[in-house]
Amino acid sequence: MPVARVVVDVMLKPEILDPQGQAVQRALPRLGFEGIGDVRQGKRFELEVEGPVDGAALARIHEMAETFLANTVIEDFTVKVEEQSK
Repeated sequence: MPVARVVVDVMLKPEILDPQGQAVQRALPRLGFEGIGDVRQGKRFELEVEGPVDGAALARIHEMAETFLANTVIEDFTVKVEEQSK
């Protein structure tokens, strides 16, 4: 049975304050990492999907991301198929 890895990346919308990203940005120069203008933190979900990743499967994953993995009031998300093996 084919298995695919589908990745859902969730990030705060650009207009939403990201305090964790700001804390990382402020710490980088103190740790010797210069030249970083902005840091945004997000979440990455890797889903192992059994069977083909067709339009119906992607629609289900999109619905899962929209209703469970992301808070769409303050977060955006992307869904992509990373790899598929047979």
